[in-house]
Amino acid sequence: MFSLSGKKGLIVGIANEHSLAYGCARAFRTAGADLAITHLNAKAEPYVRPLAEGLESPIFEPCDVTVDGELEAVFDKIADKWGRLDFVLHSIAYAKKEDLQGRIIDCSADGFAFAMGVSVHSFLRMAKLAEPLMEGGGSLLAMSYYGAEKAIPHYNIMGPVKAALEAAVRYMSLELGEKQIRVNALSPGPVKTRAASGISDFSELLQHAEEVSPEHRLVTPDEVGTYAAFLVSDAARSVTGNIAYVDAGYHVTG
Repeated sequence: MFSLSGKKGLIVGIANEHSLAYGCARAFRTAGADLAITHLNAKAEPYVRPLAEGLESPIFEPCDVTVDGELEAVFDKIADKWGRLDFVLHSIAYAKKEDLQGRIIDCSADGFAFAMGVSVHSFLRMAKLAEPLMEGGGSLLAMSYYGAEKAIPHYNIMGPVKAALEAAVRYMSLELGEKQIRVNALSPGPVKTRAASGISDFSELLQHAEEVSPEHRLVTPDEVGTYAAFLVSDAARSVTGNIAYVDAGYHVTG
C-alpha cells in the first residue's frame, strides 16, 4: 500500500533489539528506506552496531543530545553524504532515577529541566536541523505514551514531560506545515524495553494494560513500526499534528 523506496531517514533512540526505535527501523528498511542510525555512547555501541549493520545503514554515529555538538555532527554527516533528509524518528526520553521514581512535587528544578531537555527540547533541535534538509517536505516522528494524557501510577515526572512533547508536536506541525514538513507522535501501549525498566512496578503496568485493553494483549515493536512506516510515507501526506495510539485500544479503557 505504501513504499519508502528512495527515502532517507534518521533514527535516534535504538538501545538494543527490543527498542521501539528498532522495530520502527526494521519497518522503514523493509519498506525501502535508507537509514542513518545513532548510538548513545561507546557503552551502547556494541549493542547497536550489529543492528545498524543488519539494516545496511551507511551512516552510524554517536549521539548523546546532552553532549555539545554531537547532534549537530550527525546532521552534518547526513548533509555531506546525502544532502537531504526525508524523515526523522525521535525515540529518546530520560529522567534521573530519583525523579523518575519519586513524586513529581519532589522533582528538583535541575531534574525537571534535564528530563525536558533530553525528552522534548532535543526533538525541537532535531526539527531545526532537519528543516534545511527537507526542502521538498518531510516527516518528523516522536514517541509518546498515554501517561501524557492520564495520570498513570508510577509514570511520575515522565507524564508532564510527555504532555509537553505532545504539545510540541501540535505547534511544530503548525509552524512547519507550510514547508510540507509533517509532525506526528506515536503513543504505543506499554512495551518491555530497557527504558521502561526504570519505571517502578512496570510489570504491574504491563499486566493492567493486557487486562483492560479491548484486545487483551500487549503491542509489539514491529506493530508500532508498521504504523510509523505509514506515517513517514507519502500515503500519510495529509496527516500532521496527530497523536497516533498503537496500544491494542488501551487508551479507551486505561
